[in-house]
Amino acid sequence: MSQIQTQRVLDKLDEYFSRNDYLSAERHLLYWKNEARAINDNRCQLLFLNELAGLYRKLAKENDAIQTVTELLDLIALMGIENNIGAGTTYINCATVYKAFGKADEALPLFEKAKAVYEKELPDNDKRFGGLYNNMALALVDLKKYKEAYELYEQAISVMQTVDDGDLEVAITYLNIASAKENELGAVECEAEVSSYIEKAMEIFDKHEKRDGYYAFVCEKCASVFGYFGYFLYEKDLLKRARDIYERA
Repeated sequence: MSQIQTQRVLDKLDEYFSRNDYLSAERHLLYWKNEARAINDNRCQLLFLNELAGLYRKLAKENDAIQTVTELLDLIALMGIENNIGAGTTYINCATVYKAFGKADEALPLFEKAKAVYEKELPDNDKRFGGLYNNMALALVDLKKYKEAYELYEQAISVMQTVDDGDLEVAITYLNIASAKENELGAVECEAEVSSYIEKAMEIFDKHEKRDGYYAFVCEKCASVFGYFGYFLYEKDLLKRARDIYERA
């Protein structure tokens, strides 16, 4: 059993995030990462490094993020867990870091590793496939491999349509497809197809009944996409929905 009470560490981390106190969150994670390393607790070290990678990606701290990815991949090799679920999730986190900093060519092999692990270890309808396929497709779009990206988006939709409350992830996928179509075809040529996918996403947002914190988070996350494509009133509406939920909490 670990000497580190990971839930308490994560609860404190959530407290910092709730205040947008990212400097304290970084110090907190670095402290506990070093504690885990000092007592050779590789499992906890892996957990805290994954959190750090996400934080540095959010803060656009490229050098720190890439260094954390290197530490994560070295630790997986040291632990000899290259083919387990935890490694698969870590590969996705590392790949997402590379993608965020314009390194889609380095992200893709890690997504492929994650895909191999997940397809071997998880049932076909596991919701984790939705996130994997969406993120991997985003990297493929950056590399202009559109056919492969659309295939993965369709797979993501197929999985998330079978998962409880997976409809919001389907909406996100429709928005990703709309962005990919613009990237591939150009703003004018893609207009009809983009409108179709945007309207599908809007329908999901409007019909979704569970107006909770996650719904608010997705509304905030996706609002700017609607605005980008000219749906300014809908962008404002989604942001208002999110504010109303947070104010009631």
